[in-house]
Amino acid sequence: MTARTHPLPRHGLPYAGCALAGSGQIWFDEVLLRERSTAPRRVALSDCPHATIKRLSAPRADVCGLGLDRPRVMGVLNVTPDSFSDGGDHATLAAAVARARAMAQDADILDIGGESTRPGAQEVPIKEEIRRTALVIEAIRAEGITTPISIDTRKARVAEAALDAGADMVNDVAAFTFDPELADLVAERDVPVCLMHAQGQPDTMQDNPRYDDVLFDVLTFLEDRIAFATQCGVNLERIILDPGIGFGKTLEHNVTLLRNLSLLHDLGLPVLLGVSRKRFIGTIGQAEDAKDRMAGSLAVALHGIEQGAHILRVHDTVETRQAIRLQQAIMEKGD
Repeated sequence: MTARTHPLPRHGLPYAGCALAGSGQIWFDEVLLRERSTAPRRVALSDCPHATIKRLSAPRADVCGLGLDRPRVMGVLNVTPDSFSDGGDHATLAAAVARARAMAQDADILDIGGESTRPGAQEVPIKEEIRRTALVIEAIRAEGITTPISIDTRKARVAEAALDAGADMVNDVAAFTFDPELADLVAERDVPVCLMHAQGQPDTMQDNPRYDDVLFDVLTFLEDRIAFATQCGVNLERIILDPGIGFGKTLEHNVTLLRNLSLLHDLGLPVLLGVSRKRFIGTIGQAEDAKDRMAGSLAVALHGIEQGAHILRVHDTVETRQAIRLQQAIMEKGD
């Protein structure tokens, strides 16, 4: 597919047009028809084929039993010594479980990671990554915490151990390019999986990343990974997409993707946005320390919702949930 259909999201009253990607509050009545190297063309929704309208507007499949008609919060819980924002904060089992219990008050999903994929990070051996994550997941379940758990890993053996320990889905920043056997595992277990775009490996991905057209290149990559996943037997309705903000991208690439985030709905699947505390927020917002980037993270998260993002992957779950509640109240349809 070379041409792309880009829905132009709107919110507020009067509500005219179609819901965007199953959202209860974001809608669209126009699209941009985009092709590489040509200016986009604005088209009324009424002039779009029925199949296109259905792809852009249809409700997305539930994730871990959670409906996606409203924004969902995925809380980040890194049990690593070197993650860019919270490395070392949850290094002990007790600390990790305490953080999970606290986040479960506001997060819809807990995302457990045992390998940092920050720029410059080195690969963690499989046994060590399993040791870091599986024990934590087992302990979270032993505490009676029933919130769905996502395992943030690129590796099939790590994901298998996590699913056996009580995880419910897989979040693969490499979209099955690092370990293709992970696709077979996801298909066998029939669990949700998030496929993310990244250019290069974490240790080198920020070494002068280049794109012919970052929007088209990211969508083409994700489209190819969807095809690979389904060929391996992964159920299409189990797939979630992430544009990979900060993964092999310059500040300009990140901003371009965020401005045009609703273009991802052309692929017809749920969209996850992970921007929390990332470097570009610090650059624009003049916040050197990652933990000082909460305000900027909230601003981008709310923008993501206005673009129809279904899941927000964040560190600051309490603050994000509060911001979403206010945003939803303001945008609510009706008098």
